[in-house]
Amino acid sequence: MMLQSSGVSLNFRRSGVRMAVLATLTVSAGCAAAVIELPEPRTIVIHSGARLRTDQARMQEVNEWVTRETNNIIEDPTFFIDHQETAREVYVWEQLYVAVSPGDAQDSASIAIDPRAFDTIAIHHIYAHLHLMAEVGRRDEWLPEALDAVEYELERAILKRVSDAWLMGRTVFDFPPYGPLDELTYANEAGFLDAFTFTARPSEFAVARAEWARENPGETDRYRDWFVETFSREPPGLRSR
Repeated sequence: MMLQSSGVSLNFRRSGVRMAVLATLTVSAGCAAAVIELPEPRTIVIHSGARLRTDQARMQEVNEWVTRETNNIIEDPTFFIDHQETAREVYVWEQLYVAVSPGDAQDSASIAIDPRAFDTIAIHHIYAHLHLMAEVGRRDEWLPEALDAVEYELERAILKRVSDAWLMGRTVFDFPPYGPLDELTYANEAGFLDAFTFTARPSEFAVARAEWARENPGETDRYRDWFVETFSREPPGLRSR
């Protein structure tokens, strides 16, 4: 896919990413070698009373790869990550464009962000970065658990990483709630990642969806009931915008 230029300079984009990363996901994203001891994660609670808990060891592991990845987004000159602003809540996969350029030209990826939710920007950039790294053959660095994954299995691996990064932000760095990422993370932690993704994206992953539906009869209804109880509204894909 071709990525159209937004007319914004590379240096501006990178400095913007640096600001987002430094202000949110790491204490010092510019010091990749630094080992940051994270505090004990707090329990998060949403308006329905649904709680999420995690442990410090798991979040320490997540912080290590998030720090390494955000440093790469900032510092690697072989690519750039761009975004388009939209004044509404956006799901992390919306408006993803990946462009792999021939020769020495920079590869690029672009993703939609909600500029009102500053803490989500770095998470959306991670999603775009992981898709770009998969496209350019650098999975061994960033997605070793999905070296041979294609289509839905690749998307699933990326969404799990995004979910973990947001869980760290919410439980360790006190990120405020953000509907689309909270929904993804709660669904992943409850074992409903597949149902969440297939329901929210009905025009994608037809083969994987059909196979999953055959192997999991009734799971869509169970997921819908859980989602309505947890978020007091219909899940994405079953509601009007």
